[in-house]
Amino acid sequence: MAEETYPSFGVLLVDDEKAWLRSLSLSLERNLGINNIVQCNDSREVMTILDSSNIGLVLLDLTMPHIPGEKLLETITADFPDVTVLVISGMNQIETAVNCIKKGAYNYFVKTIEEERLIQFIRHAIQLQELKQHNREITNRLLSGHLESPASFSEIVTNHPKLHSIFQYVEAVAKTSQPVLITGESGTGKELIAQSIHKLSNRNGKLLCVNIAGLDDNIFSDTLFGHVKGAYTGAEAPRKGIIEEAEGGTLLLDEIGDLSMQSQVKLLRLLQEGEYFPLGSDKPKRSKTRIILATHKDLKQEQKENRFRKDLYYRLCTHHIHLPALRERKDDIPVLLEHFLMLASEELGKKKPSYPRELSVLLSTYHFPGNIRELKSMVFNAVSLHQSKILSLKTFIEATQADVLNDQSNVILWEDRNPYQQFETLPKLTHSNFLLIKEAMHRSEGNQSIAARMLGISQPALSKRLKQINKQEMY
Repeated sequence: MAEETYPSFGVLLVDDEKAWLRSLSLSLERNLGINNIVQCNDSREVMTILDSSNIGLVLLDLTMPHIPGEKLLETITADFPDVTVLVISGMNQIETAVNCIKKGAYNYFVKTIEEERLIQFIRHAIQLQELKQHNREITNRLLSGHLESPASFSEIVTNHPKLHSIFQYVEAVAKTSQPVLITGESGTGKELIAQSIHKLSNRNGKLLCVNIAGLDDNIFSDTLFGHVKGAYTGAEAPRKGIIEEAEGGTLLLDEIGDLSMQSQVKLLRLLQEGEYFPLGSDKPKRSKTRIILATHKDLKQEQKENRFRKDLYYRLCTHHIHLPALRERKDDIPVLLEHFLMLASEELGKKKPSYPRELSVLLSTYHFPGNIRELKSMVFNAVSLHQSKILSLKTFIEATQADVLNDQSNVILWEDRNPYQQFETLPKLTHSNFLLIKEAMHRSEGNQSIAARMLGISQPALSKRLKQINKQEMY
């Protein structure tokens, strides 16, 4: 299996000292896992390399024969403005450093500086360049208005424009090494989006998923990072963590909103530095695993209430995908209904049933607290009980009605946003009833049974009120 290239762009090292080039290359590979390195000890060849190669970061010495480093810096920033240049020079002069920054260098370092600090800034420079490249990619994708790899989203059934925009964004960020945060209510398809990201990333490894809800810090660390022999009582042999099992691939950490503060610190280190410590070990391990994180919680609110670290929250927001609830994409209900009817029929060994037109209307009036997962469950239940040619509405009516009867959130919702609060004078009760009934009939597409259920009254009661409205010529 071919080794994964990191980063996706080349890192060009420019210095006339071959020994320094070899030393820096080894240090970058050992500490950062960088293997996409181009060495150049002749400043005259730099522009040719930039013309012919995909270079994103240049580590540039200043004191070189032929073309001075400062002159080369000016040329690179003028001809290749999207390339990040980090000056690493033997000269410790403030004036020179200031001039280099003015001419477009990302930063200036002296060769004698501590290696750990230098490595840290090179890591940040790579992350910055990745963000710049992917921001351009996102812009280009969104402007193009089309998908380059629609097959990668074949598991996600939708015709909704909002989902199409999310697919474009996924294509743009899939190949970056940066983490991706997927948020949305339970049942909205977060794992399916993670699968699409993994497919598009072209990584050699596999996709592994782990739900970390309810894990205390020790179990979280052991699950994610593994342990060495003797790490704790019963640890008779070393064990790989799931982060190592997914090496070269993708790891989905689900329900990170439930992670303890102590575990959040360890996760932050993994995301920022690419390092982790197995339990019982004081030697860090490096990881090239792509991390995707998912939660149904509002992390911004969790952060405000001091249940989620600010630094981790802002680190996760680099690439954020929020999936809309099914009630926000009700146009998708008919296509999802067809899809699940086909799946259920195949799985249960039955002929796919036809269904009454009222079914789509009924489902469109329901708020689906369980989202797509709930709709799938409804369809499978209905098909399993199906006997005749046309699918019965009974199981769907019972499922939607039971939720309405058991759920008090609708009452709380209207107490929180009473539509009459904005009016100085209140409408007459008869007129309010008229408007409410009219809206129910509109949403139910004229189906009195469905409209009556929406209003919480019987169908005969609604029919009686409609007749009264017709007599008064209000309807």
